[in-house]
Amino acid sequence: MHTFFIRLAGRDIKITCNHEETKLFCKDYLIDEQKEPSVCVLVTPGDLQLERQKTDKEYGPAAVQFSDAYLETLAVYRQIAAQMPAYGILLFHGSVIAVDGEGFLFTAPSGTGKSTHTRLWRELFGERAFMVNDDKPLLKVCEDGSVIAYGTPWDGKHRLSRNTGVPLRGICILAQGKENRICKQSQVEAFPTILQQTYRPVNQPDVMKQTLDILNQIMDVGIWKLECTISEEAARLSYETMSGKEIL
Repeated sequence: MHTFFIRLAGRDIKITCNHEETKLFCKDYLIDEQKEPSVCVLVTPGDLQLERQKTDKEYGPAAVQFSDAYLETLAVYRQIAAQMPAYGILLFHGSVIAVDGEGFLFTAPSGTGKSTHTRLWRELFGERAFMVNDDKPLLKVCEDGSVIAYGTPWDGKHRLSRNTGVPLRGICILAQGKENRICKQSQVEAFPTILQQTYRPVNQPDVMKQTLDILNQIMDVGIWKLECTISEEAARLSYETMSGKEIL
């Protein structure tokens, strides 16, 4: 067994697992040993079996054979995500990019083009922009109601993330389109999509209630829906609308 500590979204986490690769996976978030971590994770054979069942259901058992080491990283994050709502923190499926220190989150079903759109932002803004997390960031609601988006090791196939947190300025639901248009969404309009993209511990009613309470606060940052082409024009439109700033 391997035991190590990481810090995510300002919380210290103790992880006990079977594979050295899991520690390597988390290398950018490692911290020295902590006596009283906020979250403790222990991966069992049953956890790996559950992850294999889930991936077989999603991809088909004959399509992909994931290693136990990879499945362990999924099991670790699932346990972390189930404990984080107690601290006002949610796991969200989306791509967060920062420009001038402010974060913007793009969310949509896999394959819609989140990573492509944030790549356009990086090309447009150059050194002013960096990826916070390209797949599964953590979102934290602070006491003053502001929301911070944090990087994590679970950052997508391109491994784009940074061990930092940035204030979240807006959330954008992305869709492919033949022309570029963006509009503000009400919370009622956006809620089904936002809920779908949030980690939901449905078998833990108390944690699920915490999750919904946090999600309602996160949605106060403002939500837009963007239908777009793969173009610099789309990147300009989404930034200027959500930030309220003109690109110079």
